[in-house]
Amino acid sequence: MDRRLDGIKVLVTRPRERAEELCFLLEDEGAEVLSLPLLELHPPEDPRPLASAAEHVQRYHWVVFASPSAVESFVEALRLAGTLDRLSRVKLAAVGPRTARAVEGYGLKVEAEPNEGTGAALFTALRDVLGPDDDVLLPAAEEGRRELEDGLRDLGVRVTRVTAYRSAPATVEPEALAQLKEAPPQVVLFASPRTAEAFVEGVGRELLASAKVVAIGPTTATALTQLGIPVAAVAERPTPEALVDATVRAVHG
Repeated sequence: MDRRLDGIKVLVTRPRERAEELCFLLEDEGAEVLSLPLLELHPPEDPRPLASAAEHVQRYHWVVFASPSAVESFVEALRLAGTLDRLSRVKLAAVGPRTARAVEGYGLKVEAEPNEGTGAALFTALRDVLGPDDDVLLPAAEEGRRELEDGLRDLGVRVTRVTAYRSAPATVEPEALAQLKEAPPQVVLFASPRTAEAFVEGVGRELLASAKVVAIGPTTATALTQLGIPVAAVAERPTPEALVDATVRAVHG
């Protein structure tokens, strides 16, 4: 078997509980993978808006999900409210294939999913199917980006945004930092702007000086560039498979 990343040291930055599939795929290609948790996900400080949205989910025409974590948090709120069965009566949209898979994992159908995993792309996909009388629920990260929400409001769509979860920087263990400095990675993967910011704050950009940086999509690539970090490759789709292909491009050109 021809393994495209034999012996390449790859650092996967991630929220504390994610990225297992990506790590397995990289290892299958021969990479030496280190996974570094940089974010911890927490429930909203005030859970009442999310609980109310879950209790009255049937009043919305669409529920729009911007991340797998938003899907998981909202489904849990629906379970607590006893209204999970009502979600099947609402049209669902997802930003990208990972989020769509999270929705479909609960036996639900995704009505709108753009090819590009960005809020702007989902807005384009929804623009022609939404009416001004539609009510849209947007469960999102507390610090999540606003392009999709702003675009929908500009169309005259009624948007209810509720905090589904919030993220906070995770403590980077001294042992992990020492390991990174002793054997610096050749490639570093970033899957969100928030993770890139947490890396700069908790680890430092110096570790990236000799590494190829790979972004999961254009939004993350833009955030990295704004942080002064050159991007070697951008995944064509926000999926683990596309991230592996982007890693190969970054290494081999």
